[in-house]
Amino acid sequence: MENKETKQKVRIHPKAFEPATFILILITSIIGAVIGIQLIATLGVTPNTSIIGALIAMIIARFPIHVLQRYKSVHRQNLIQTSISSATFGAANSLFIPVAIPFVMGKTNLILPALLGAALALFIDTFMLNRLFDSNVFPAKETWAPGVATAESIFAGQEGGKKAGLLGLGGVLGILGSMFSFPMSAFGVAFIGNEFALAMFGIGLLLAQYQMPLFHMNLTAQYIPHGLMIGAGIVALIQAATLVFGKRKKNVTVVEEDSEFTRSRSSVRKSLILGYGMYLVTALLIAIITGLMTKMSFGMFVLFVIYASVAAIIHEIIVGIAAMYSGWFPSFAVALITLLVGIMMGFPALALTVMISFTAATGPAFADMGYDLKTGYILRGNGKDKAYELEGRKQQYIAGLIAFTMAIIIVGISYHFLFASNLVPPVSKVYVSTIKAGASATIAKEMALWAIPGAIIQLIGGPNKQLGVMLATGLLVATTNAGWAVLLGILIRVVAKRIWGAKAEPIMTNLASGFIAGDALYSFGSSMIKSIK
Repeated sequence: MENKETKQKVRIHPKAFEPATFILILITSIIGAVIGIQLIATLGVTPNTSIIGALIAMIIARFPIHVLQRYKSVHRQNLIQTSISSATFGAANSLFIPVAIPFVMGKTNLILPALLGAALALFIDTFMLNRLFDSNVFPAKETWAPGVATAESIFAGQEGGKKAGLLGLGGVLGILGSMFSFPMSAFGVAFIGNEFALAMFGIGLLLAQYQMPLFHMNLTAQYIPHGLMIGAGIVALIQAATLVFGKRKKNVTVVEEDSEFTRSRSSVRKSLILGYGMYLVTALLIAIITGLMTKMSFGMFVLFVIYASVAAIIHEIIVGIAAMYSGWFPSFAVALITLLVGIMMGFPALALTVMISFTAATGPAFADMGYDLKTGYILRGNGKDKAYELEGRKQQYIAGLIAFTMAIIIVGISYHFLFASNLVPPVSKVYVSTIKAGASATIAKEMALWAIPGAIIQLIGGPNKQLGVMLATGLLVATTNAGWAVLLGILIRVVAKRIWGAKAEPIMTNLASGFIAGDALYSFGSSMIKSIK
């Protein structure tokens, strides 16, 4: 009798390969990939399509057809939003941008190797995130703001009531604010994120916005933000390594230390070693295929393979940290930094083209899947049922893999036609112009000089606040008025908590989710209209 009751209590998570769910995953993956490629090629942007995927599933569930009623499940809706979001960012940022780099460089013979390298990097990238999510390095309880917004949108569509009203109000305000060019996502993130990390992010945004009146110079042109990120990034990596490989605190057992997370420290350690090994093998494979072995000395070739694999894993971790705390991921800027360092190391143009096509593929999908897994984490009860959480995360990962596969197929089919029409992501052109321009000793000196304060600020904040990385992220993202939005949001949050205490948290979370969702919907709609025009 006890066994029967125990079995009844076991929760079964919907599977990605259920026929009806699998078909919708395929359809939304194709839609997401096409949207991502179209917008990155015409406008240079990639919208967050998670909300779109959730809305599609919600609408389908309203049809009075029995087989479609299963989409009323928030967990199936979560699988659908995961697929469209993964396909959008995977196709645009992790595949099409890298593939366009050799085309702009005039090395069309490298396009297919670049696609292969980017595809492998994409799969490794998301494999790493799946293994690192909800660990002491990337805790599920941290902000991952777009993921919170998607989860609350799904809950609101399911439950209605006060939650739906607050989210709807936030959504309307999000759309209206975005119409008047006020960054509502930044405003919303401030309601739910780490106040210290976001305050530093906001300061970075304001310094970037007012750099000319304050400093009478262009900070980016002087590579100051890049230097700060290098210093902060190095310290952040050391801090992460300490969390994973360092000694445990006294009087704390392995079980006690790992009980807070679904991924143990030993599992994270193995994942990082395995992930780097896969990057190393992939970098070696791409280097051999592209003929770099015959273009460089043996020593330079070995150095290149080691550097490319290190740059790939550094890129994903730094981008992931920024995405986790701020909701933004400075993928382009961090990839540009690794490119500049590669130039200073003396790699030839061909090697740099291969390297940046490979390393730029990591990071965006890592961050985006972090948002998707955060959505699932909330929908599944914030990790209270560990077995159910891990199974749900596994199904999301499978949905993501299906989406990435479709993205690879779509990019492989379409890049010929897009390049023939001279539709190339602006970011790819910047990478190529940087390779052709090279780097001077002055740039190296500037970045090395500003790496020092970046490292100091990161040390002061520690791994739980990421002050240095967030300051550099704000300087590199440089979105107009976003700094004011972040700081205003933090102020309102502090005042609300002081007046209403814990009661303010759910209200602010729902409003913030509405702001972010409304901003995402407006950005998506306006981008599509501009692209069509």
